[in-house]
Amino acid sequence: MSPTPPRLILLAPMEGLLDFTLRDILTRVGGVDRCVSEFIRVTGTLLPERVFLRIVPELRHGGLTPAGVPVRPQLMGSDAACIAENAARVAGMGPHGVDLNFGCPAKVVNRHGGGAALLDEPETIARIISATRRAVPRPTPVSAKMRLGVRCDSRAIECAQAMADAGADEIVVHARTKLHGYKPPAYWERIDDIRRAVRVPVIANGEVWTPHEALRCLEVSGCDSLMLGRGMVSDPGLALAIRHPSHAGLTWEEMLPVFRQFWELVRVKIDRHARAGRLKQWLNYLRRRYPEAGEAYATVRTINDADLLCRHLFGELPPAEPTRDQLVTASVD
Repeated sequence: MSPTPPRLILLAPMEGLLDFTLRDILTRVGGVDRCVSEFIRVTGTLLPERVFLRIVPELRHGGLTPAGVPVRPQLMGSDAACIAENAARVAGMGPHGVDLNFGCPAKVVNRHGGGAALLDEPETIARIISATRRAVPRPTPVSAKMRLGVRCDSRAIECAQAMADAGADEIVVHARTKLHGYKPPAYWERIDDIRRAVRVPVIANGEVWTPHEALRCLEVSGCDSLMLGRGMVSDPGLALAIRHPSHAGLTWEEMLPVFRQFWELVRVKIDRHARAGRLKQWLNYLRRRYPEAGEAYATVRTINDADLLCRHLFGELPPAEPTRDQLVTASVD
């Protein structure tokens, strides 16, 4: 019997990398059913709508990327009442759900009681989700993303049960602890333990770089859906290849116009000083899948001028710099 492809493939939130520009490009390639935004940090105040729009500009267009893929804003914090208040505000902007972050391993986040640090406090997790579920009108889903724990996975099931019992409609499990960071392997079998212990859908996440690993993850975890992060950034054709075994992914020749589209988007929507860095950042990830990306990265690694980098990568200077009016229009769009 042939392996069953996943029911859903989600694009993960990755702070400082998978912003609206890369979401746009990767969902154009295809195979992704839903995205989760970078976290929106909630620290004791009701955020104005412009903050949500800056991180999730798709909210201006029905919560969809230009390719029509839903984006679910993700909130992060430890104050249940404040998170609930902000969740209600962003829910009123028409997203296809609200997500809560209990998985970020960053030290600066965890020091302030956010992200994965809360996995030592299942009671706090329950309060946050319960308050958010009450504040967000149905049928808007409330989902959560977690790791297996902080230093060990002994409370993983307890945390997932707290989420489900408090009203989470869906849980994504990154199959590593905070202490593991992104070091392989991912412990997919522990996702299966969590999945068996809760009555809401569980989505598997962690260390999926190839179609074979995707199907193995589904088999071991018992899940029917996946979230892809670094694997999709490194191989933009991964979701398509997972869904369609006959699809070999994108060749480098097919990847080049995709990368060019990304440059054109970055050029219009990202501040000038950050553009070269964004291009080099994605090239660095693409090296894992494409030797040609490694060669290109070696050529431009030390170049910080966006125009010069464009000449090296594409053999030409970029078009004239966008006017202030064009940049304003782009930010509104």
